[in-house]
Amino acid sequence: MNNEQKQLHIGDIVPDLTLKAYYQDKEVILSSKDYRGKWLILFFYPADFTFVCPTELEELAHMYGSFQEIGAEIMSVSCDTVFVHKAWHDNSPAIKNITFPMISDTTGELSQLFGAYIPSEGLSLRGTFIIDPDGILKTIEINDNSIGRSGKELLRKLKAAKFIRDNHGLQVCPASWEPGDETLTPGMDLVGKI
Repeated sequence: MNNEQKQLHIGDIVPDLTLKAYYQDKEVILSSKDYRGKWLILFFYPADFTFVCPTELEELAHMYGSFQEIGAEIMSVSCDTVFVHKAWHDNSPAIKNITFPMISDTTGELSQLFGAYIPSEGLSLRGTFIIDPDGILKTIEINDNSIGRSGKELLRKLKAAKFIRDNHGLQVCPASWEPGDETLTPGMDLVGKI
């Protein structure tokens, strides 16, 4: 990351990124701009061949179809090389289930851009980022590396973000909202409740 590149925040447009990945059994170069028009989830984790990471990634692999059904793609990201991703994919029963791109962030630049980098370790924190079809960052979740994340909650948040976008922000989602639940109308629901 060059010195002029700032850390991203909610509402920022994610710049076009060139990403080296292990995907479909080979090393590929992907461009984030090719994913415009879709929801994109970047799922950062500390390292391959660890303990919590495969539980998260296997859950996402099993849920991947549910994300794709609503127009979303997933990319997992760690500071490992593409070759380490391949070795892990070839040797771990849990990781063999992954069919989405596994991004290699060996320089840590991508992790730094999203505010998830641990410089003293050269690793990423557990960071999850939802980017809308226009490339706007909509959610940020960063956890301590000892705390695993929930694929179900990630899917719920994605559905909420999609609902808000589809309704042009005229309706918003209260706590624990699920599709079909009541929503709120900004301004109208607060009248007389202050």
